[in-house]
Amino acid sequence: MAPVDPHSYTDSTHPFTTHISLSLYLDFATSTIHGSALLSLSSPHSGPLHLDTRSLTISSVLDPTTLLPLPFSLSPTPNPILGSLLSVSLSSHSSVLILFSTSPSSSALQWLSPSQTSSLVHPFVYTQCQSIHARSIFPCHDTPAARVRFAALLNIPRALSAVMAASHVSRRDPNPGESNLSDALWCAPDRVVEQFAMEQPIPPYLFAFAVGEIGFRDLGPRTRVYAEGGKKVLDAAEREFAGVEEMVRVGERLFGPYDWERFDLLVLPPSFPYGGMENPRMVFLTPTVIKGDATGAQVVAHELAHSWTGNLITNKTNEDFWLNEGFTTYAERRIVEVVQGEERAALNMGIGWRGLNRMMERFKDNMEFTKLKPNMADVDPDDVYSEVPYEKGFQFLWRIERQIGRPAFDEFLKTYIATFKFQSIDTETFLDFLKTNLPGIENQVDLRTWVEGTGIPPDAMEPISAIYTKIRSLSLDFKLGKMPREDEVADWHGQEWELYLENLPDSVDPLQIAALDARYRLAESRDWEVKVAFLQVAVSSGCKEYFGEVERTLKQVGRMKYLRPLYTALVQGSAREEEKMLARRIFMEARDSYHPIAQGVVESILSKHS
Repeated sequence: MAPVDPHSYTDSTHPFTTHISLSLYLDFATSTIHGSALLSLSSPHSGPLHLDTRSLTISSVLDPTTLLPLPFSLSPTPNPILGSLLSVSLSSHSSVLILFSTSPSSSALQWLSPSQTSSLVHPFVYTQCQSIHARSIFPCHDTPAARVRFAALLNIPRALSAVMAASHVSRRDPNPGESNLSDALWCAPDRVVEQFAMEQPIPPYLFAFAVGEIGFRDLGPRTRVYAEGGKKVLDAAEREFAGVEEMVRVGERLFGPYDWERFDLLVLPPSFPYGGMENPRMVFLTPTVIKGDATGAQVVAHELAHSWTGNLITNKTNEDFWLNEGFTTYAERRIVEVVQGEERAALNMGIGWRGLNRMMERFKDNMEFTKLKPNMADVDPDDVYSEVPYEKGFQFLWRIERQIGRPAFDEFLKTYIATFKFQSIDTETFLDFLKTNLPGIENQVDLRTWVEGTGIPPDAMEPISAIYTKIRSLSLDFKLGKMPREDEVADWHGQEWELYLENLPDSVDPLQIAALDARYRLAESRDWEVKVAFLQVAVSSGCKEYFGEVERTLKQVGRMKYLRPLYTALVQGSAREEEKMLARRIFMEARDSYHPIAQGVVESILSKHS
């Protein structure tokens, strides 16, 4: 066996899957999917074919032409990171048909009861497949090295609707014999089929759908926002993301043609574990990015930038994750600079710089994960997910831009995207391309230190701007006991407050914290970035009066960007047993409202500090 990826059973000597036809029957009563997957291979293959699965029941594996069974085995003891190896014996086959069912504990799926939705009437389900969770929905080569086209039939209750990161083909009644599943099940009169197709090859982690009571508003000729939360959420989302069509045009001017036809957005329930997920044609978003002042569109700018850096060109393995996120963070800030101005982009960079420095503290006992290309064998990507690939990757590209100048770097970037579009590459391929297209760059920038070195390289650069310098100065004054005056913060938005709070020490006088909040009501902020940044400082400073607000926050949202720092602040270091017990109780009561990925992250935090 010659693995292509430390996080996949995929064998590099076997042909990759190039197309998957899925028929999925969504059973809300049991929180399971019954499905069939027709996998087409790049070439005929004889011998074992290795596929990734997690918590799947495989009912049969068939020759798609004859429907005769094919021998297969499923490893009896799942690997805690990889899941179970499905090995199918082929004899000059170029395709294989697999019938399967998911588990209610599928790590990619969150099933929400009606009481957990905004409507309180209908259930809801959505997927989150990054980094290695597609294997818990269907058997596949679950590695970003494999790019796949999809066709999908989603059989759902007639009262619901489905959206997918793909082109919508039709909504129609089920047809007998189209699914390889029982016609009695498939063709029930209260069911409907939503049909989709993804014609561009994508890595499996970008497979995405959602089903529930979903409305929408058009934002432009190729942009639309969908939402689960009804008219109130749609109205707010429409205002927040009104400029998305212009963002797409800016992206095209900077990085080349937009190759995905549409750029639609889906605002998910508050349990969604990320700020956004860049699924092509259908970006998934947390409702916490709706801030009321259009600054939430910066998350959209990041997911849009992935349309070129990440979706068009993909990291070959999770060890090369910076190729996705470092490039995308750079591209996001270029878009923000055009659309919202240089000062706003500088604030974005400043928050990122603080985040990168925090990661040095987080990984101080295992600096391997401060490398751009870490060794991730036997490491769950979710456990070490951090800002390092985003911000250190950004700093690396910004360092190259400063060396050669922006015009030259822009030309390099466009050439890079055009050369590798619809491909998955590794760090070594990028470095070779860099040295070929920018001769002598290795003598001007220490590439080895940037890629292989731990920590922050000495030629990384803290951003410089008038507003950034002013906020840093005011944070320093607070450390000395001086609160910012109202006239100094009169024009601040969420990002300014976030940066200010990020620059405060972890522990300050509780009376100062209470006085700051009494004047500016930060614990009640509608901007979740501000609220959580303030609560993190308050908990670290021992302000017990804010524990109630911390509990309410942890029970309202499931975004890991908020869960991780708040749970960590409650249990880390010199935290009292009272605070640790509070964290454990909150998690026990809120656990079922979190996505499975978020559940695992919080369990890891509580276990580490038990």
